[in-house]
Amino acid sequence: MYRAKITVVGSINMDMVTQCRRFPDIGETLMGTDFQRYSGGKGANQAVAAARLGADVTMVGAVGDDGFGYELLTVLNREGVNTDYVKTLPDLPSGMANITVADGENQIIVVPGANSGLTPADVEAAESRIAEADVVLAQLEIPMDCVITAAKLAAKHGKPFVLNPAPAQRLPEELLELVTLLTPNTTELACSLGLPAGMSAEEMIRRSRCPVLMTIGSDGALYNDENGQIHHQPAFRAIPVDSTGAGDTFNGAFAVYWKDGMASAVKKACAAAALSIAKAGAQSGMPFEEELEAFLAQQAV
Repeated sequence: MYRAKITVVGSINMDMVTQCRRFPDIGETLMGTDFQRYSGGKGANQAVAAARLGADVTMVGAVGDDGFGYELLTVLNREGVNTDYVKTLPDLPSGMANITVADGENQIIVVPGANSGLTPADVEAAESRIAEADVVLAQLEIPMDCVITAAKLAAKHGKPFVLNPAPAQRLPEELLELVTLLTPNTTELACSLGLPAGMSAEEMIRRSRCPVLMTIGSDGALYNDENGQIHHQPAFRAIPVDSTGAGDTFNGAFAVYWKDGMASAVKKACAAAALSIAKAGAQSGMPFEEELEAFLAQQAV
């Protein structure tokens, strides 16, 4: 069976996750109910999501020369992700995300650390892996010039460049012209394109200069086709435990099934995201290929 080849250019973080009954107000101290440490970062999360679904995945990124960095690399290797293009920086700590989870929702503060030390030259060093990829995935937890470099290399070799524009920021026109598909949520799309608040999701998608696949939480996803028609993929039901990493699972899964066509890839991505929120942790909750296939089979009954 053919294994999709995915190259992910992005962040690698250690997630420090605190569970509590509700989110604290400003200046308030609450007693948490649990604390766990998980491997994370949007880039690494998407890489693991794709690898668990059977893809041949290469990660391009950076970690610090510290205990977290060693652990993060060990986890990626254990998940079957190629880390030949993940560099270790001696002068920066590994990236870290402080995550608070309450009632299945989360609040996140990211400290980029070594992710900010990734350079365009590091991305260029992985050109051979970009050239042979079926899909190149990127996010915005690394320097913008690295994202643009990845997009240019993907375009040079005629490869789809899928950008998850998170954390949200206004995207330069140079980058938008290179994006094959943008995968934001509603807030991220408005910010990416500099659109006013209050505009409908459908109108924002129509305003975009590049195709859009928008995640809309419990309502699933919206996307436009080559004729401009907007399609809706409903979400799959799941009992939420931790939504951390659901979007990353969606993106990783979508990339794996890109060659199946848009409708099929979006459906499978929504199913994978639903499975991911039923378990704690961004990467630990991501489904394996056989889990996803069994879940989809049940939906068809």
